[in-house]
Order: sequence, then structure tokens, then C-alpha cells
Amino acid sequence: MLHVTCDGCGKQIGQTDEHHVVKIEVFATREPLALTDDDLDQDHLEAVAELLCRAEQADEPLPLEPRSIQLRYDLCCSCRKRYVSDPLGREVSSKLHFSPN
Repeated sequence: MLHVTCDGCGKQIGQTDEHHVVKIEVFATREPLALTDDDLDQDHLEAVAELLCRAEQADEPLPLEPRSIQLRYDLCCSCRKRYVSDPLGREVSSKLHFSPN
């Protein structure tokens, strides 16, 4: 038996209850750069060797971030309605008021 919990409010969603799935993919986008004569003149092997040398000498391993991240959330009907109306949470953040400590 599959148990589903709403990732928005924490409510248990029954097997026969309607629920919704939100899938988000976050990735970097960039226009492809044009290859120039300067690019061809550079010694890329030397640059790679230099990076490897610095990585070996570092005290801690270099943090590597994935190029893309895929997220999945299960939402109940009321959380789906709230998410669709404000997917980036801008409305909520504008209502928060913090003291200027």
C-alpha cells in the first residue's frame, strides 16, 4: 500500500483521494559561444593540468554542483491551488515583516 503525504501541508493523502504531482527541473541555460581563433590558440591541456594540480593541493575536495536538478512534490488539492496561484512564493514573502536588527 502506497502512503502519500502532501509536501505542502503534511496532510496524509488517502489512496482514493485526488492529489497532484509537481515536477520541477532547474538547469543553467546559456547561449552557445562562437568558436574564435583565440580559442584555438589556447593550450587547453595546460589549463586542465593546472586545475587538476590545484584540486590535488586543496585541503578539501572542490564542491561540484550538478548541472541540473529534478524535484518532485506531491500536493493535496488545496496546496495545489495555492501553488498554482503563486509558484515562486512571492505573495508569502511580501507578507513577512522582519525587524531591522
